[in-house]
Amino acid sequence: MATVLEFTSPAEAFPLGTIFENLPGATVELERLVPHDALIVPYFWVRGEEMTDIEAAFESHAGVREVGLVDSLEDEYLMRAAWDREYVGILSALSEARLVVLSATGTSEGWTFEVRGEGHEEIGEFRSYCQEHDIPIHITAVHALLPIQGEGYELTDKQREALVAAYERGYFDSPRATSLEAVADALGITQQSLSSRLRRGHRRLIAATLVQE
Repeated sequence: MATVLEFTSPAEAFPLGTIFENLPGATVELERLVPHDALIVPYFWVRGEEMTDIEAAFESHAGVREVGLVDSLEDEYLMRAAWDREYVGILSALSEARLVVLSATGTSEGWTFEVRGEGHEEIGEFRSYCQEHDIPIHITAVHALLPIQGEGYELTDKQREALVAAYERGYFDSPRATSLEAVADALGITQQSLSSRLRRGHRRLIAATLVQE
């Protein structure tokens, strides 16, 4: 059964965390990871800071090839980074264990990851890799993915909780009966975390119900 691992890591332990040295109020959210030849290319969003030259906010980091701006929308910036597969860190650990990144959000206080493996074996490989290479992680939860009404798609516990809480409180009503801040407060999480869970939950539901492959 597919298994979800949740863990945290210090801000500086992940290459993109170098932005917090220049912009401590920023929030970074991984969008997706794309393997490309000898490189791993992460796409990610940067929010919470106004930047005239966002690319300059990222300092060089071991193994990083480049960081570039892809698109921007008001105070949100979609970025693309590339670094060597040979770089030893969280990305290489995820790649070696064949884990899929469901969500990853970073602030100056640290990173929060939610990743998926086909079973406990992959999760064990990831933990062993991190221990062997002194990669600092703190595991906060391990649980199975939950199927929805017998269909062939799945939500994590947190995505389901966020979607249901937002629905029950009228966040999806028109006009809205509550705010993102109010739902986040009720769940005891930040607005950024709630927004991420809602967006990823919507993506999974749409992919499973409206998109035919």
